[in-house]
Amino acid sequence: MRILITGGTGFIGARLCAVLREAGHQLVVYSRQPAGRVNALCGEDVESLNSLDNLSAEEGIDAVINLAGESIAAKRWTPERKQQLLDSRLNTTQALLDAMAAMPKPPGCLINASAIGFYGDQGDRLVDEDSQLGDLQSSDFGRELCQRWEQTALQAEALGVRVCIVRIGVVVGAGGGFLSKMLPPFKLGLGGQMGSGQQWMTWVHREDLINIIIWLLEHPDCSGPYNATSPGAVRNKAFTKTLADALHRPALLPMPSVVAKAMFGEMSQLLLTGQHVVPKRITDAGFEFKYPDLKSALSQALN
Repeated sequence: MRILITGGTGFIGARLCAVLREAGHQLVVYSRQPAGRVNALCGEDVESLNSLDNLSAEEGIDAVINLAGESIAAKRWTPERKQQLLDSRLNTTQALLDAMAAMPKPPGCLINASAIGFYGDQGDRLVDEDSQLGDLQSSDFGRELCQRWEQTALQAEALGVRVCIVRIGVVVGAGGGFLSKMLPPFKLGLGGQMGSGQQWMTWVHREDLINIIIWLLEHPDCSGPYNATSPGAVRNKAFTKTLADALHRPALLPMPSVVAKAMFGEMSQLLLTGQHVVPKRITDAGFEFKYPDLKSALSQALN
């Protein structure tokens, strides 16, 4: 397949590119990065685009994988930062829609990233793709972001494109992502639970996430939302203890809620609230997880 990828230079995208290249697919990566950096991160044989206007209509695109978006946890959520987070997702997705509409033959599918923040804070409630959710709260920016992103991506269905939405949990993997931010204090024995520690952390190993994306790419009967989450979700207290044990360090210094709110402002929602999400649709489709439990996932990522 000839596959157009956005976000291909990121923690998830670069590894996805490697796996797809190994499988023999031809990749086109749309990125603001210079072509040399795209090739260094994604592969020398990858075609780099800095404008969708440069897409070759003659060669066509068989599938689109949209992972683009500024990191939601990189900076404090000021009004300006919120707009950047929205624009980086909605504008790129709209540009992809415009490009697909202009193609003589639209791609067969669009696989679009989202996040389990789509569900908002669900407390102890078990959530799957069919769960009925309450009204969107004006203070829940993460949920608004995911819902607007998904709504934009689903417009591709009007072009005859099969759309799969991948709602991603906390990604565990070596060399980047959420885990890289947690490791420094935990390696020093200075880590601990966030707030009460009772909030759910629904995570997924990066290799399982990539395999889910490829599964959806290769199964034309799949469409709609899929939770890209491990079946082994745990509470924050258990996650931090398992991480500390894997590093042979104590986890004795919790971060009280008031401290998290003072340090991170509204973004502290990501740390202090959670969702107990299960990957019902993908497991019902026959997908099997390589890392279904946190201990094995952390062991692989840390070693």
